[in-house]
Amino acid sequence: MRITVSGKNIEVTNALRNVVEKKLSKLDKYFKPDVVANATLSVQKNRQIIEVTIPFSGVILRGEEATEDMYASIDIVVDKIERQIRKQKTKLQRRNHGGSLRFQSIPELDKKDEQEFKIVKTKKFAIKPMSDEEAILQMELLGHNFFVYKSAETGDVNVVYKRKDGNYGLIEPEF
Repeated sequence: MRITVSGKNIEVTNALRNVVEKKLSKLDKYFKPDVVANATLSVQKNRQIIEVTIPFSGVILRGEEATEDMYASIDIVVDKIERQIRKQKTKLQRRNHGGSLRFQSIPELDKKDEQEFKIVKTKKFAIKPMSDEEAILQMELLGHNFFVYKSAETGDVNVVYKRKDGNYGLIEPEF
């Protein structure tokens, strides 16, 4: 696994880069050598933030952690990514009845790492064409943190959502 470390509002020192590479290299056993892990370190006020994304075989593993200590954030985000790997592995094992196509060999999982997902509510609603701005306004009026709508421009079903930083995000389908 190749590791790319970058920084926003922070100078990435060699010591910090080495720690990130050392911690993320623990995940090498799960991936093939051509997989690239991207780690972005940033600072906002007194929050030390690390974001890690690992795209591979059509799946993206992502973890983000913010604490007052960058080294603590690094440790926590590596644990989060490892939990995601285990969940994904369990899901693949169930689907393939024991075989995994995307990961290299992974140590056996504890039963506590397995989680059943259950849909407890289904909701249907009419989708009308609207602009992105109209969708954001509708979302705010409803008091939701996301809103599904049909784009008046493209005709595709899109999702707008409120981000943690107070801005908005847009999810568009890619065919």
